[in-house]
Amino acid sequence: MSALRRKFGDDYQVVTTSSSGSGLQPQGPGQGPQQQLVPKKKRQRFVDKNGRCNVQHGNLGSETSRYLSDLFTTLVDLKWRWNLFIFILTYTVAWLFMASMWWVIAYTRGDLNKAHVGNYTPCVANVYNFPSAFLFFIETEATIGYGYRYITDKCPEGIILFLFQSILGSIVDAFLIGCMFIKMSQPKKRAETLMFSEHAVISMRDGKLTLMFRVGNLRNSHMVSAQIRCKLLKQSCETGLVFRA
Repeated sequence: MSALRRKFGDDYQVVTTSSSGSGLQPQGPGQGPQQQLVPKKKRQRFVDKNGRCNVQHGNLGSETSRYLSDLFTTLVDLKWRWNLFIFILTYTVAWLFMASMWWVIAYTRGDLNKAHVGNYTPCVANVYNFPSAFLFFIETEATIGYGYRYITDKCPEGIILFLFQSILGSIVDAFLIGCMFIKMSQPKKRAETLMFSEHAVISMRDGKLTLMFRVGNLRNSHMVSAQIRCKLLKQSCETGLVFRA
């Protein structure tokens, strides 16, 4: 049996069958019961070896509203592809919206048709179409300041929009960049370099029966103030499974 396990691995188990009542061909004299290899049924683990719990919450009611009420934590817990998608989408929408506002101001004041007139003072100098308005917004938001496009003192609505743009840009930057920084600082892959023993044993330690297993660190760096939290699954006759931490 050990040779069969070494040959086929632990995914198969040896099943001994007899010829009586099983529909198998009768065996010859001196032959023992037949042995067959059948695949093992993979049982779902309550806790994976990387520490993730295979528990899903369901039928909680108003689940979407609860996620939106704590939007920052929801963004941190999302996968990287969704974080990058939301990051790019938010900035793109904000940039297009603010550039459209600058273009609307220039359009309503008639600056688009009079931008090349020598004695005319527009709201924003050298803004005569939507691409130039978009470039002005990017220069202002990123504090690049090429000096070719600038706000004049003849446009109070432009000054108000500039203040609103500064406040909105600071809020978006603080929210999204803070979310990305916290997500990068979380060592979620650290658990994959921790190895647990394949089997746990119960032995006497300090006069008490103790459940013991070994934990190994694959990295050369030392772990300071490490804490391990275990969960016990116990069969109860009255209430079924009992989970204890």
